[in-house]
Amino acid sequence: MLNFFEGKEGLAVILAAISANFLTQCLKMIFNVFTAKNFEFRLLTKTGGMPSSHSAMVTCTSTYIGLLGGWNSVTFALSVIVALIIMHDAASVRRSVGQQARILNQLAGELFTLNNEAKIEKIKELLGHTPIEVFVGALIGCLHALVFHWAFTS
Repeated sequence: MLNFFEGKEGLAVILAAISANFLTQCLKMIFNVFTAKNFEFRLLTKTGGMPSSHSAMVTCTSTYIGLLGGWNSVTFALSVIVALIIMHDAASVRRSVGQQARILNQLAGELFTLNNEAKIEKIKELLGHTPIEVFVGALIGCLHALVFHWAFTS
C-alpha cells in the first residue's frame, strides 16, 4: 500500500484528529437514539455527552504523533501533557460549570414564576463529561489513530 501522507505528516495528524472528532459526534447521535429514544442531528455540534469528542480528538492526535515521530519524542510528550489537561478540564472544570448552570437555570426559573415580566434565557448545562465519557472518548481516539495510520501508510 502506498503511503498517502508521505511528506505530509502534519496534515495526516490534523485529518486523523478531525475525523476522530466527527466519528465521536456521530456516535453521540447513535447513543442518543438508544438512551433517549430520539434522533437529534444537532448533537453533531453539541458539547458534552457520551463519548467525549474532545478526548477522542486529543488522544488521536497524541497516538498518531507517537506512531509517526516515536513514543520517546518531545512532540509526543507535549501532546500527551496537553491531552491530559484537556481531558481533566472536560471531566472536572467544564462539568462543574455545567452543574452550576443547572442550578442557575433552576433559580432563574423560580424567579420567572415570581415575576412574569422577566425575560430569562437558559444557560447551557451540558458542558462537561463524566469520567467514563472521557475514558470512552480517549479509547476511541487511540483506536482511530491506529486504524487511520494503518489505512493510509504502508
